[in-house]
Amino acid sequence: MARPRRVRRWVIDWPARIALAVVVVFANVAGAVVVFVLAAWVLPEGPLADPVRVRALNMIALGGYLLVALPVGLLWGGRRFRLRPGEADAEQRRERRMVLYGPLRLVTVQAVLWALAVAVFVLLNLPYSVRLAVSVGETILLGGITTCALAYLLSERILRRTAARVLAARPPKPRPGLPGIVVRSLLFWALGTGVPVVGLMLTAVSALVYGDVPATRLAVIVLAIGGVALGAGLLVNVGAARAVADPVNAVRRAMRRVERGELDAGVTVYDGTELGQLQSGFNTMVAGLRERERIHDLFGRQVGRDVARAAAAAQEVRLGGEVRCVGVLFVDLVGSTALTAQRPPEEVVELLNRFFAVVVEVVEEHDGWINKFEGDAALAVFGAPVDGEDPAGCALAAGRVLAARLASELPDVTAGIGISAGDAVAGNVGDVRRYEYTVIGDPVNEAARLTDLAKSVPGRVLAAADAVAMAAPEEAARWELGDPTRLRGRPAPTRLATPVERTRAAAGEPEEPAAPFVGGHPGNAG
Repeated sequence: MARPRRVRRWVIDWPARIALAVVVVFANVAGAVVVFVLAAWVLPEGPLADPVRVRALNMIALGGYLLVALPVGLLWGGRRFRLRPGEADAEQRRERRMVLYGPLRLVTVQAVLWALAVAVFVLLNLPYSVRLAVSVGETILLGGITTCALAYLLSERILRRTAARVLAARPPKPRPGLPGIVVRSLLFWALGTGVPVVGLMLTAVSALVYGDVPATRLAVIVLAIGGVALGAGLLVNVGAARAVADPVNAVRRAMRRVERGELDAGVTVYDGTELGQLQSGFNTMVAGLRERERIHDLFGRQVGRDVARAAAAAQEVRLGGEVRCVGVLFVDLVGSTALTAQRPPEEVVELLNRFFAVVVEVVEEHDGWINKFEGDAALAVFGAPVDGEDPAGCALAAGRVLAARLASELPDVTAGIGISAGDAVAGNVGDVRRYEYTVIGDPVNEAARLTDLAKSVPGRVLAAADAVAMAAPEEAARWELGDPTRLRGRPAPTRLATPVERTRAAAGEPEEPAAPFVGGHPGNAG
């Protein structure tokens, strides 16, 4: 049984194929017309027996050549963009190479057809005049070179979207045969400006050698060829400049977005030279910034954003800490052991997440930082690692708000809240290979003991009187002092304080505006 024939496929879509065909046909027809006008009516052709007949013969030959060369060029150029299916990796490499070298492949086809035109028209005019044949051949050659350069630039621009598709999976690398930025600039200057000037110089040489060109005719020749040189040179050099400027401008615009913090910015890679490496390098850089920001965000969620910023700003890892005046809030669920035994693990985790969400939100609203989660408990610190104006007041205010929100938003659970304040050591504890930022000191231990006691009192909130004394008057006025109590593991009694609203609500009294607390600053506590 015969094997099925594997059909070739196009590597570019229909819109790009149509645009390529239109651009290539228009550029070459326009170039051919300009060349014919210059050769037939501008350049000196020397003495001819019947110039009208020779001009008509060349015009007919031009029409016939275009009718043959254009379809041949379209079919030949089209075949250079059709790929035979094969192995996936090999097919991808061939497709990539076919697209990146596509403009060069098209120029090769056009160059062959222009070179063939040189041979045809030189042989056609040689019987009438050697000088005419040389003049026509030079004009066609120089015009073909400029036309091919312009067609290359236009083809490269049309194939950008296709090039972006094949370069999306793998960044571009330096490729032999593709001109880089410097070579491209010099090459297109030579093709767009140097070649027309060479043609003008050859005309001057012919006029000097034969000496039969009047001044008026020479002026017309210079003006005509100079105008064509200016027009063609402008088009080629603008195209070459845009080929360099467009990728750079795209990177510049994307950089502005990155400066504004838009890390989703990126540029389309469609160039196979150093410019494509610049585009790809920018995308790699932004991807690295996104990954760095993601890691920084995850790190901040793990240890706290202030701690993460301090760690990122540090020049080196230093263990140990410094004495700071901090406020400490400790919150712990009541009956978590029974809760775990009575409910499925999924419900317990969901409940804990809701509980901690309220805790985190309240603590951050009062400029605090969650030092750690301990099972069903959380330790919050105020005044470290970032200094605060009133760490004790912030901790007390957070405790009041947290108790109210937990009672209203999570009525099916209860939690004890203990608040303390004072001097503690804040810094990195552990080893240089694994450490954490934490706060160690008597206020932490006191807050934990107050939390255990708060679970059995109305309102479930207790604070140390020293913390109330250290707070600003506005917050201190919201707390009422109670009796001293000896907490477990502490040598001296701790005087307790409770929120004024909670105390009156527990006693059944109507709530009134709280009077200013006398002991509003350190040293005034009684």
